Amino acid sequence: MMSTSTVNPPQPASQHLADSHEMIRVQGARVNNLKDISVQIPKRRLTVFTGVSGSGKSSLVFGTIAAESQRMINETYSAFVQGFMPTLARPDVDVLDGLTTAILVDQERLGANPRSTVGTVTDANAMLRIVFSRLAQPQIGSPQAYSFNVASISGGGAVKFERGGKTVKERRSFKITGGMCPNCEGRGTVTDFDLTALFDADKSLSEGALTIPGYSMDGWYGRIFAGSGYFDMEKKIGKYTKQELEDLLHREPTKIKVDGINLTYEGLIPKMKKSFLAKDVDAMQPHIRAFVQRAVTFTACPECGGTRLAEHARNSKINGKSIADACSMQISDLAAWVRELEEPAVAPLLEALGGTLDSFVDIGLGYLSLDRSSGTLSGGEAQRTKMIRHLGSSLTDVTYVFDEPSIGLHPHDIARMNELLLQLRDKGNTVLVVEHKPEMIAIADHVVDLGPRAGTEGGQVMFEGTVEGLRVSDTLTGRHLDDRASLKTTVRSATGKLEIRGAHANNLKDIDVDIPLGLLTVMTGVAGSGKSSLIRGSVAGLDDVVMVDQGSIKGSRRSNPATYTGMLEPIRKAFAKANGVKPALFSANSEGACPTCNGAGVIYTDLGMMAGVANPCEDCGGKRFDSSVLEYHLGGRDISQVLAMSVSEAEEFFVAGDARIPAAHKILARLSDVGLGYLCIGQPLTTLSGGERQRLKLAVHMGEKGNIYVLDEPTTGLHLADVQQLLGLLDRLVDDGKTVIVIEHHQAVMAHGDWIIDLGPGAGHDGGCIVFQGTPAELVAGRSTLTGEHLAKYIGA
Repeated sequence: MMSTSTVNPPQPASQHLADSHEMIRVQGARVNNLKDISVQIPKRRLTVFTGVSGSGKSSLVFGTIAAESQRMINETYSAFVQGFMPTLARPDVDVLDGLTTAILVDQERLGANPRSTVGTVTDANAMLRIVFSRLAQPQIGSPQAYSFNVASISGGGAVKFERGGKTVKERRSFKITGGMCPNCEGRGTVTDFDLTALFDADKSLSEGALTIPGYSMDGWYGRIFAGSGYFDMEKKIGKYTKQELEDLLHREPTKIKVDGINLTYEGLIPKMKKSFLAKDVDAMQPHIRAFVQRAVTFTACPECGGTRLAEHARNSKINGKSIADACSMQISDLAAWVRELEEPAVAPLLEALGGTLDSFVDIGLGYLSLDRSSGTLSGGEAQRTKMIRHLGSSLTDVTYVFDEPSIGLHPHDIARMNELLLQLRDKGNTVLVVEHKPEMIAIADHVVDLGPRAGTEGGQVMFEGTVEGLRVSDTLTGRHLDDRASLKTTVRSATGKLEIRGAHANNLKDIDVDIPLGLLTVMTGVAGSGKSSLIRGSVAGLDDVVMVDQGSIKGSRRSNPATYTGMLEPIRKAFAKANGVKPALFSANSEGACPTCNGAGVIYTDLGMMAGVANPCEDCGGKRFDSSVLEYHLGGRDISQVLAMSVSEAEEFFVAGDARIPAAHKILARLSDVGLGYLCIGQPLTTLSGGERQRLKLAVHMGEKGNIYVLDEPTTGLHLADVQQLLGLLDRLVDDGKTVIVIEHHQAVMAHGDWIIDLGPGAGHDGGCIVFQGTPAELVAGRSTLTGEHLAKYIGA
């Protein structure tokens, strides 16, 4: 019989050494504008990084912590494999300790290839094709038979090969069954060109008849056209023979020789299809997009009805639905349909597909369809789409890095996003979030606030600790954390109305609405309710409308605010006039470039699989210009000194005296209006934050002629303090007689509006209706919609 004496419980062992690494330690970080900062970030906790746009948040999180984690992981691969991977330099930091594998979920839009859809960028489409290849009737072949990116081809012929020392000849044939529609080549649309938008028939080619962007007769295009011999360069296009017009427009690629150089001549239309139409329209540069929208008509392919699929793929069905029908369904409905399929032979595949589709619903994207073009997704939708593959992951002790996951989210949806971030943390992961919204800052376990301002005035750690500690701190973020906008006591009166009748794009349910003119109108509603569909389908294409969308501006290291805004052009001309030389001398991308570094300012040394080394050019000292160019002055400054000025300095410099340039001053004033006075006008665009790029683009569009401004989520990337400045800018536009329409979820913007149009009540086929239109005060008083409830809660009503 066992003794009943008390057994002493085992004493806890001392902490294992492996459990002592509970922090990510950063010491002496100097990436971009970071000023030798040091922070300690707790692991397996949710840390939010705050601060004004340009204060150094992304430099710390993405440019330092995530970049070093990725670099160290890449180094574990063989030298051969590393040769195919992007080379990453070690961040400028003294110590980085305690790092774990970093997974980045940024706000970069998904690829703009016109063949890319929501289904193809996730695993959903691939799994759905396998399901159809196993279950659909009639059977048509492998999964690629249901893919609109695989063409059906067949062929055959004689082949020769060696076998046992003898040459054997055989006839062989092959056949590949793909799902691509042969008429539209899997694009779903066919194009028709308006010839009047391509050329002026009353001019000859040498007189500049072509009106296609970039088709100048002064360069290689002129030499190719002239050397082709297919037409007379001095003959007016309107007098071309049928054959000459055919050669100009439709001739297939033909080898020609011009001045002893082998070149290829190709007709305008096939050339444009390969260059302009290879991208999704929404991802094109603004001037290219404007030309394409003017010159090209896109219509649904008459053969496949826009489904992109060949007839055999459309006729192969499961329970009466083809793969085209399945991909066009709202994802929430598709998930329910997949769950109804009870086929033991493909049960694991159906379970995996159902889980992926359910993840779309959980993350608030159930209103999308798998055939939705990926280029049409907003930044927030793209970011959440990337999150899907991580939600069901069994990985733990991973560092997830998010860049403003609240972008594009209605206050109602932010609560759901918060739950997802907390789920990732509770699985034992470290979650780092760059964010501005108070609702997302509130769930943080730890907060790092950077500042005090942006650019050279930022890059310092202003606060580390809890949210409550931040709230009582004397930092800019702490002071604004509890800011709550109040409703206007009086609203402006409309000067007219913009009538929209029978709007039915995407999920809109044939709605009628009047948008008041002369007011600040805020269009809101949950993500997927139809806001962008209403604006893009009924407002964006009208005359007198200036559209400022969410698309991020692109630019190389050679691009800067001066070149992007067009400000450098009048500055170069003023320098040229004052010194009696050519304007091209004052461009580091043209004749004025330092011959040693070709105007880059640095010398790059490629080290193969290792990160390349960039050293300042010894001849120009990083100034990018030839020394002879720096001898020319305007107002006592050379061109490199001008480009080194901040916007505020340059605004004062160009306002009077010898350096007075009204055109440049006007652009600089707009940059100051959007809060970019601290920005260096020669700073490479690659170093700007997302919020700075958004405001730079806004400043450019403010210079366009139009009386109706449409802004799609202008608060993206803006700190709480910057939102107030944005509202002041919008007020000035309206007071100057403009109409401003803002698609926005930020409650401060809603409260500041004169008129609100709320769409809903839900997303996808549950949305597409006008659920409220009136003043913000009426919306709060009624609380009849989700927006009304959240706005009332926000202002404390």
